[in-house]
Amino acid sequence: MPSIIKLIKKTYTMIEHPGSKKGLNNVLSLSGLQIITYILPIVILPYLFRVIGPEKFGLICFAQAFVQYFMILTDYGFSVSATKEISLCIENKKKVCNVISAVMSIKTILAFFSLLILCVVIYFVPRFKDDWMVYALSFGAVIGNSLFPSWFFQGSESMKYTAKLNIIGEFAYAFGIFLLIHKPTDFLLVPVITSSSALLTGLLGQYILFTRFKVTFQFPQQKELHRQLWAGWNVFISVVAINAYTSTRIFAVGLLTNNSLTGFYSIAEKIANAVQTFPLYSFTQAIFPRLSKIYYKNKLKAFEIMNQVQLITIMISLIFLPLSFILAPFIIKLVCGGTYPAAILSLRFLLISVFFISSNAFRVQFLLVCGKTDIYSRIHITMAAIGLPLIIIFIYSFSYVGAAMATAIIEAGVFTITYFTVKRLNLTT
Repeated sequence: MPSIIKLIKKTYTMIEHPGSKKGLNNVLSLSGLQIITYILPIVILPYLFRVIGPEKFGLICFAQAFVQYFMILTDYGFSVSATKEISLCIENKKKVCNVISAVMSIKTILAFFSLLILCVVIYFVPRFKDDWMVYALSFGAVIGNSLFPSWFFQGSESMKYTAKLNIIGEFAYAFGIFLLIHKPTDFLLVPVITSSSALLTGLLGQYILFTRFKVTFQFPQQKELHRQLWAGWNVFISVVAINAYTSTRIFAVGLLTNNSLTGFYSIAEKIANAVQTFPLYSFTQAIFPRLSKIYYKNKLKAFEIMNQVQLITIMISLIFLPLSFILAPFIIKLVCGGTYPAAILSLRFLLISVFFISSNAFRVQFLLVCGKTDIYSRIHITMAAIGLPLIIIFIYSFSYVGAAMATAIIEAGVFTITYFTVKRLNLTT
């Protein structure tokens, strides 16, 4: 433990500008958010799972996995491309306003296009038509996500707003669940609450963007729209590929099994995601804009920082992941109210995949920092081509446990390819 603290201090000294505490404040703000989002599911998941039952819980998770595709579409690649551009031009207000106007315009068009697709699917596909209200009510989360300017807050290193607004959203969601969900027939209110909390944070984010940062919206020129679309294209393709073996897992389990089994698998994945995002999310979100600036001035220094931060996350993972692995039966019993061996096994496989993700997160991020979006895209497209069939085959063979098994194999593959790719990068000062 002392060696981890020493390494963190050394890395912080390299990242932080003299006399500035902005980077540290961003990490602390996002860590505070992650603590809240880490604790609330521990309270909400057992309550929700037991009140509405595994079948309705699985249906809601399936709907969330479905609308996640629309979030991917509306996010496009702006979480990386726009974040990076904002971080480099934050002092030029006119350019910042141009970027914001173009990105928000594109996201609005994509959100409207997503709604049209949803309507077509609900109308023509029986599986979706039968429970159309669940999918329609879940779509509000897509609109809220489109409105929320997290990419701007990250690029301007103002993640305290992301933290505060998401905490408001999390508490609004928790309050709604405990106030309104009391029996299985209340299940339709769950997507209403989810969408409402997302819309709340999205609208508040817009308010802060235009009042605190004094930006102005101006209808973007076609040239600027094309430039933003082109800048985010490789990242968008990569995100689509990544989600072919991430978000698709719950969707595939829902299509190939039933709602109850989907509910049990979703529980295992939500727990694994909570373990994965804390504290990894805080570091990746806070360091990306700062590392982009450092790379612009000194490539070798940025590479050294990346390696040190990656080592820190590996050391933290080696402490907490084995503990989570051992406690998996207790965690599943706490959430589900019983002993479910398949859910326990799924959680353990997913925790193995979390180790590979944590051990690789900053190498993947570094490809984006140094502008290697084409390489980043090829890695994930390749793994999607392998991973998606693997997930389907494993679900057919081993039910929902197969999705977790396939995930561990896929993430091990991504780790291996990225490790050797980054190692071969030719960096000069």
